[in-house]
Parts: sequence; C-alpha cells; structure tokens
Amino acid sequence: QVQLVESGGGLVQTGGSLRLSCAASGRAFSRYTMGWFRQAPGKERDFVARISGSGAGIFYGDSVKGRFTISRDNAKTMVYLQMNSLKPEDTAVYYCAARYELGTEGFTSWGQGTQVTVSS
Repeated sequence: QVQLVESGGGLVQTGGSLRLSCAASGRAFSRYTMGWFRQAPGKERDFVARISGSGAGIFYGDSVKGRFTISRDNAKTMVYLQMNSLKPEDTAVYYCAARYELGTEGFTSWGQGTQVTVSS
C-alpha cells in the first residue's frame, strides 16, 4: 500500500492551466501504476489518466486528450497532472490513485482529493 496526498488544485479561468501533484509514500513506488480520476458534483468518478510504473505506458480519457499530461518522478515518488486549456466541465475533485502492477486488484490506494474549479 502507498499513501497519497494531492495538491495544486484551485480556481482558474477558462483556458487557464493548473498542475496537480501527488506525493506518494510507501515502498516500491515504481511498481505502481498511478492514475488520476475526477468526480464532479452529482456524477460518478471518471478516469482521467494513468501512467505505468516505468512511465512507458500512458493513457488518457477521451475528454482530456491533447490538453492534460500525466508524468511521474520515481526518484521523488511524485506524480503530476499538467492541465492546460481548462474548461468549466473540468471542474471536479481530482483524486490520485495507485494500482500495484504485480497484483490482480485495481486502484486500491486513493488520496483525499483536490478541488479544481474552472470559471467561465
């Protein structure tokens, strides 16, 4: 298990940018696929992006392709989400999550979330 703490959320205008950070603590960070998810009020939690332990495998949700970039620094046990060209529909609580690559379960470790609000 890893413990996750997100930061970097805030209020931004349409078209602006934010960079979210996720600090991970625990062992074998490079053996975890890391993901970002988001949940808007009254909606289900949606997949945003994920990155494999090595950083070689990256996938994005359709709604953020071309605008968001996920990255990681295994030496610092950090994961980032660079969000550009933000839209009001990106407003949500953003969660960092971890999935152990050698296991069979999904994302089992979650952060507390950070609020992103995009004003029109």
